[in-house]
Amino acid sequence: MKKAQMRRQGWIEVVTGVMFSGKSEELIRRIRRALIAGRQVQLFKSHLDDRYSGKFQISSHDGRTIDAEPISDSNELRAKILPTTEVVAIDEAQFLDDGITQVVELLAMAGKRVIVVGTDMDFRGEPFGPMGALLARAEEVTKLTAICVVCGERATRNQRLIDGKPATVDGPTIQVGGAESYEARCRDCHEVLDQPKGKLGLDEANL
Repeated sequence: MKKAQMRRQGWIEVVTGVMFSGKSEELIRRIRRALIAGRQVQLFKSHLDDRYSGKFQISSHDGRTIDAEPISDSNELRAKILPTTEVVAIDEAQFLDDGITQVVELLAMAGKRVIVVGTDMDFRGEPFGPMGALLARAEEVTKLTAICVVCGERATRNQRLIDGKPATVDGPTIQVGGAESYEARCRDCHEVLDQPKGKLGLDEANL
C-alpha cells in the first residue's frame, strides 16, 4: 500500500493596528518576498478603499504600490480563488462581511498561506467588523502602532475628525478617508464626542 501523501499545511497571518502604522507597507513587503520565492499569489482589497491609487492597487502612505483585485464580500473572494494559488492576501479586511472568517479558515485548511490586513478598531475604539474573529483564528499576529500626533507617544487608536474636531459617537462606523479625516492617537489623547462616561461606559473611579 502506498504511503498517503501529506497535504501541505496552511496558516493565517493577520497584520493589524492603527491607521498610519505601516500595515500596507508590511503587506507589500510580504507579497514581494512571496513572489521572489516563486509562489503563486493572489492579492485582494475591499472595493471601498480607493483613496490613493484607485480600486486596482494597494498603496502605502510612503507611495509604494502593488496591484490588487477589488472584492465586495466574502462570497466574491471565495469565487475568485484559483486552484493553483499558494498565497492569498486580503487588504482592508475590516470592511468585509463576517463571512470572511469562514473563507479564510477554508483557505488555510486547503493548504494556503493567508495574509489578512486590516484596522482592528473603529474610531470609537471598538472591534472593527470581522477583525476580532480573524485575530482569534490566526497562527501569527503582527500588531503595528504609529506615533500619536498630540503627545508623541505610541498610537493605538484612530481619531476621526470632522472639520478638524473629534467626531461624535453616533457617526457611521465605515467612513473611508486619509489624513484629512483621521489621525493616529494614543489611548489618553483619543477623543469621541458624546461617548458614555469612561469612554466604554465604565465607571473608571470604581476600577
